[in-house]
Amino acid sequence: MTIPSQFQNMLRLPVIGAPMFIASGRDLIVEQCRAGIIGAFPALNARPQTELKDWIAEIRERLAADNDGFPVAPFAVNQVMSALNDRWEADLVTIVQEKVPLIITSLRAPPPEIISEVHGYGGLIFHDVTNLKHARKAASAGVDGLILVSAGAGGQGGDRSPFALVNQVKDFFDGTIILSGAMSTGGDILAAQAMGADLAYLGTRFLAASESGTSAEHKAEIIAADADDIIYTNIFTGIYGNYLKPTLTAAGLDINNLPPWSPETAKYRRGEDGEIKVWRDIRGAGHGCGSITAEMPVADIVEQLEQEYHAALAQVQSHRFQRRR
Repeated sequence: MTIPSQFQNMLRLPVIGAPMFIASGRDLIVEQCRAGIIGAFPALNARPQTELKDWIAEIRERLAADNDGFPVAPFAVNQVMSALNDRWEADLVTIVQEKVPLIITSLRAPPPEIISEVHGYGGLIFHDVTNLKHARKAASAGVDGLILVSAGAGGQGGDRSPFALVNQVKDFFDGTIILSGAMSTGGDILAAQAMGADLAYLGTRFLAASESGTSAEHKAEIIAADADDIIYTNIFTGIYGNYLKPTLTAAGLDINNLPPWSPETAKYRRGEDGEIKVWRDIRGAGHGCGSITAEMPVADIVEQLEQEYHAALAQVQSHRFQRRR
């Protein structure tokens, strides 16, 4: 499988800017699409729920402006299909009514009638998975693409090797394969393609972008961090994810002696000092944070990724392997 026909000749790089809670606001999405990569945001970032329609309309309006003759990439909305998300049904109705070109579903694949309706207006549905069991289930539901969230991905991530995931998913799925996990450079994007993925899924790389909705403190933490500053735990949501160790320490947790997950840790508080919220105060990042050295506008990040991508391609092509006789 290659990049879907709906996206042909519209992408500068085979990249989706992964949807990130708080960080992926309208400014980030618009600039990612204008720079030539797919920009995506979680529906939950539009608050209250009635704002979601306005977000979609504003993004469309801004992307319709002249882009100096360059193609504008499509945008996507991420829908978390969870019982804990009490607005997912209303969000999904809005997303389909507005004919969003790409829907990214999480935790649970959408029902067949939704998939059929999205296909009816020419849209696509990608679903993110962390293991083969969930990949098979989503594939059988009829989604167009699988986002393989491998080890090192920011936010709620998996623990599987990207090599194993891509190779084994390709055995039973012929749709679009998108790889997620610790990718921050153009060389990483090329490597994902070499492994058999069609698109790379980059989130952490844009956390410190000038247009990101993250706090100045979070951006500084991303720039200062490397892979050793990330901890993988499920104590906050019951689902494993990667978090910045210093933010756990600042919240009063001992990173060397974390408690097991429970309803109490899922609602972790600092006691009298106030409430601690996951993602806002206990912040996430992927292992690729070590490649981020400065805050940059999205346009400059994508320019750098493109240069790195072509440099890596040239380096690979320069190697000549001789068969032994």
